Amino acid sequence: MTPKAFADHFSALAPEYAAWRPHYPEALFKWLGTLAARRALAWDSGTGNGQAALGLAGVFDQVIATDASAAQLSAAAPHPRVEYRQALAEASGLDTGSVDLVTVAQALHWFDVPAFFAEAGRVLAPGGAVAIWTYGLPSFDDAPLDQALARFYSDAVGPFWAPERRHVEAGYRTLPFPFAEVATPAFEIRADWTLDALLGYVGTWSATARFREARGYNPLETFAPELLPLWGNRADARPLRWALSVRAGHLR
Repeated sequence: MTPKAFADHFSALAPEYAAWRPHYPEALFKWLGTLAARRALAWDSGTGNGQAALGLAGVFDQVIATDASAAQLSAAAPHPRVEYRQALAEASGLDTGSVDLVTVAQALHWFDVPAFFAEAGRVLAPGGAVAIWTYGLPSFDDAPLDQALARFYSDAVGPFWAPERRHVEAGYRTLPFPFAEVATPAFEIRADWTLDALLGYVGTWSATARFREARGYNPLETFAPELLPLWGNRADARPLRWALSVRAGHLR
């Protein structure tokens, strides 16, 4: 079987991705540290700019963070316990039985999932664990803003989402998970963002990038004026929340 080709959706947006993607809660990483028998080495696959890798570094002695995109890795923040490497998710180059925790944050839907899980099983040490997570649209707890963002997501850029986006919308529940699954607590990302921060984030969506390429203009040029009357002062910070969908387990 031919391996799934690397779909490079984000290299061109690496600086924006580093600047505007939300950060995961500390509680998530503390809980992840309880899953594995040891906390010597974690592998964060599809690390992007290292958002999850940096959180893991507060819990594990060493983190190897891999991504197929050199541009994404070049925008990653350094950390003394994080080693960034360019590698496909399905071919990590890690030693067999060497890893205590394998993680994938908001990237699994781009992988060759069976091949990646086979690789995760190969590199896991006895007592090791796998954790994957994803998030969809944020909520403002403000109905007009929620509705405007949902319309942009579904109507304006909706036709430009890749088919894999359906797995994000399903919280990765539609993907196979060949591990002994454990119950997961509820986690959420929280942030207080200005309007410009929200627009920066929406600009990193793969569907927004595809819209720009196909239509020749930025859809945020029309979305921003629609949001501004609902937002008020664009410099005011609004609270947002993203529900995290987490799946975790051990080798069977």
